Amino acid sequence: MSSREIFFLPVGNGQRLCVFHPPQTSVERGAVLYIHPFAEEMNKSRRMATLQSRALADAGYGVLQIDLLGCGDSSGDFSDASWEAWRGDVVHAVAWLRQRTSAPLTLWGLRVGCLLASNVAVDLQERPNFIFWQPVLSGKQYWQQFMRLKMVSEVLSGDAKCAIEKLRQQLAAGNAVEVAGYAISPILAEGLAKVELDSPVRNIGQVIWLDISSREGGGLAPVSQKRIEQWQLAGFKVNAKVVRSPAFWQTNEIEDAPELIAVTIKALESLQ
Repeated sequence: MSSREIFFLPVGNGQRLCVFHPPQTSVERGAVLYIHPFAEEMNKSRRMATLQSRALADAGYGVLQIDLLGCGDSSGDFSDASWEAWRGDVVHAVAWLRQRTSAPLTLWGLRVGCLLASNVAVDLQERPNFIFWQPVLSGKQYWQQFMRLKMVSEVLSGDAKCAIEKLRQQLAAGNAVEVAGYAISPILAEGLAKVELDSPVRNIGQVIWLDISSREGGGLAPVSQKRIEQWQLAGFKVNAKVVRSPAFWQTNEIEDAPELIAVTIKALESLQ
């Protein structure tokens, strides 16, 4: 099992919990920053993120995991979070990595973490590669789906009428809303809803795009194929696959996806 360093990274007036998995080989093959998904998906995914990070470290990669503002054990509440603050957290994390290594940088995102990775890349002074695990393609669509969780809870309580419209009215009035146990500020909702999984045109590189399916032999969804073509037209080399795996970020029980770990390492090793 690889060693790890746990520390708090100072960011602004707060601090972010970080875990660094140093490479366990004599030659460092790359530097990887993991960007976690949204709200409860982060907690469901912690085990898989750790397993993948350890496996990458054993394969020669230095991997940094960071809890963004208001998430996990970092300072602040979820209601304090904003999209711009999270972008800043990623920039600070990359700066920390660059104090440790000059190896090629890869931003590894899961779900909404993919949106954040692609969105923040234009702020970096280098051209990162990307690993996308089941990427969210549209922040607006994701936010609409997330709000429906509130509608479901209202249905169960017998008060579903106009639930989503009430949320919109609260946000428009400048008030945070509570969805699935998370208090979400208007500024975070607005920032998320504006973001698409668009290629950072100034940062040509390579993308490992891994969609997940519970079925054997599943294919890429048409919407994924269309977005991949857009990245390719922008000059990116995209290695896209469908991996058989449980949707561990949303399952009731914590689940592992060993095939996803193996495919990710193989794909990363093939980057040229």
